[in-house]
Amino acid sequence: MRDLSIAIDHLAAEDPGEIPHTQLAEQLLELHWQMARLQAQIARRTGVRRPSCGPREYAHALD
Repeated sequence: MRDLSIAIDHLAAEDPGEIPHTQLAEQLLELHWQMARLQAQIARRTGVRRPSCGPREYAHALD
């Protein structure tokens, strides 16, 4: 979680207009994967699992 916080702070401190597009894309991709790992950790620790049905079926199941 600390790595994610550091990555967000690092991106927030930079002016995206000054960063080469390739480097910006790499940073955003790394941030995406860190967020995905964090979500997986939270899901494992809380026992939360994706519904087995799709989003539309899941929404109807809640009605």
